[in-house]
Amino acid sequence: MNILFAVSEALPHVKTGGLADVAGHLPRTLAARGHQVELFLPLYREIRKNRLNLEEVARVEIPMGGEKLEGIVYRPTAGDPGLTSWFIGCDPFFDRPRLYGPPGGEYPDNGARFIFFCRAVLETVRKLGLAIDLYHAHDWQTGLIPVYLKTLYRDLGENSASLFTIHNLAYQGIQGKEIFPLTGLGWEEFTFEKLEYYDRLNLLKGGVVYADLLNTVSPTYSREILEPEFGCGLDPVLRHRADCLYGILNGVDYEEWNPATDPLISHRFKPGRMAGKRRCRETLLNELGLPNDPATPVVGMISRLVEQKGIELVLELLEKSYRFNCYFVILGTGEAKYEQALGDCALKFPDRIAFRPAYDNRLAHRIEAGADLFLMPSRYEPCGLNQMYSLRYGTIPVVRAVGGLNDSIDECEPQHNRGNGFKFIPYEALALAGKLEQALTMFRKKPHLWWKLRRRAMACDFSWSQSAGRYEELYETALKAKKTAAEKP
Repeated sequence: MNILFAVSEALPHVKTGGLADVAGHLPRTLAARGHQVELFLPLYREIRKNRLNLEEVARVEIPMGGEKLEGIVYRPTAGDPGLTSWFIGCDPFFDRPRLYGPPGGEYPDNGARFIFFCRAVLETVRKLGLAIDLYHAHDWQTGLIPVYLKTLYRDLGENSASLFTIHNLAYQGIQGKEIFPLTGLGWEEFTFEKLEYYDRLNLLKGGVVYADLLNTVSPTYSREILEPEFGCGLDPVLRHRADCLYGILNGVDYEEWNPATDPLISHRFKPGRMAGKRRCRETLLNELGLPNDPATPVVGMISRLVEQKGIELVLELLEKSYRFNCYFVILGTGEAKYEQALGDCALKFPDRIAFRPAYDNRLAHRIEAGADLFLMPSRYEPCGLNQMYSLRYGTIPVVRAVGGLNDSIDECEPQHNRGNGFKFIPYEALALAGKLEQALTMFRKKPHLWWKLRRRAMACDFSWSQSAGRYEELYETALKAKKTAAEKP
């Protein structure tokens, strides 16, 4: 198939979250499986800094209300077989210090920026005559692409299908209706069945309503968002399209996250040769200034410090850290109140808690390698990746049974030699504490069972090749659904 990916971020070019991992690895995997993939990104300042050898390919003119803006289309002079990266340049929109806004905020014209990007992608397809079978749009930033394929760019969508992937329903790109004219769409599209949302423009809703098929980044999350608790106000719309909604768990790049080859950790290891993990643990504790007691387990956490990630529950645990008799190692940045509270805990218990308020990929790898357990007590979690990284490093996850955490972690049942981690259900500090205590007890008192659990964890396979195969099936389903719909009288 000829597949077009439209995304707001992708590795190795730019990243703020898990979307970049998906958009970096899935297209490359699909190309390796014989497909032709066209990957479209805005040409941000950060991408320019990478000093790619880019050539200008075309210029497109995009109507934006009463004016027209020019988009300059670039591609690298050299690329991967089967994968072409396209960058849409427009300095007034994309030559900025950050992708989406200043720290803790958003650019006020984000709606206009990504309206422009969506139209520029489709104008490029039209101008260059690219033959596309499947348009794959991601999150609110590209939610208008399925809309346009059934309205202003119907000619591009006649013989193709669209898939819209929801990576995090909480971020919907809701805009004031005064910018609706920038879309170029007629006001008949601004209704509660379509793009209107409480008298505002909801860009993610556009993708949900207009795409031929929908999916989320885990099976459990695809079911959760049909209910009010996780539906973020769009659950009625999603229930209406439930027969078109699927869930595919994200994959992991085992070339980067592999303790047998990882260049960022102090000592390498693999099943059957685990001495390196013990050395990684020692290195981590020394680096963070914690005592090195071999009998005291290390509990790691790497997270954005936002309410979604269950930081309140973790803070309650840390206030009673001596009860657990373990070391807590936490890495992450986010809301100032959480950074302050975690910093205060580390000062209060300097021999038990280490906190680093930073985005540090090297330290992230060292925590995965050196910790014994890993916390992910999220309020909700569309997919999550760190629990899958942890499994490969023999670092046992303790997670809340939501979204992708529920799909990737199976409760440990030592009597049946099953499971790869520990799960709790109620969003309560008491439930998290109880499950962590259960894991710590096994670590301390039943080392033979812990050894078996760790081997099962390290044997888990969440490679992108498996996820890519499921996306191929979904693309075929989308094309068949489009064909069936076109044949109806």
